[in-house]
Amino acid sequence: MLVRREFLVLQRKGRRRHTPHFVVITRPRHTGCSRLGITATRRFGNAVMRNRIKRQLREFFRRHRADLAPSQDILIIPKSGAGRLSFHHISRELGRALSLAEKTRLGVHQE
Repeated sequence: MLVRREFLVLQRKGRRRHTPHFVVITRPRHTGCSRLGITATRRFGNAVMRNRIKRQLREFFRRHRADLAPSQDILIIPKSGAGRLSFHHISRELGRALSLAEKTRLGVHQE
C-alpha cells in the first residue's frame, strides 16, 4: 500500500488487533493479493530504528505471505519497544495476531 487515502480507510474501517509490541489492522479486499502497509512514526525512534523495523516487517510478510488469508490489506504499527525485538519474536507475535484476525474474520471464536 502506498497511497495515504488507502492507509486512512484501513485505519478507519479495519479490524484492530493489539499485541504487546504492535497494532495490526486488517481488512478484506475484493480482488488481488494481500498488501502490507507499515506506519512507523518518529515517536517510534530515529530513522535507523524505523527503517530496521520496517525491513523486518516486510521480511515477515514475504516469508509468511502464503500462510496469510488471501486478498486482505494489513497495516502494522509498531509500538515502542518493538525495535529491540529479534526477528524470531516479531514473527511469533505477528503470527499469533494475524491468525487470530483470520479466525475472527471466518467467524471462529476463541474461548
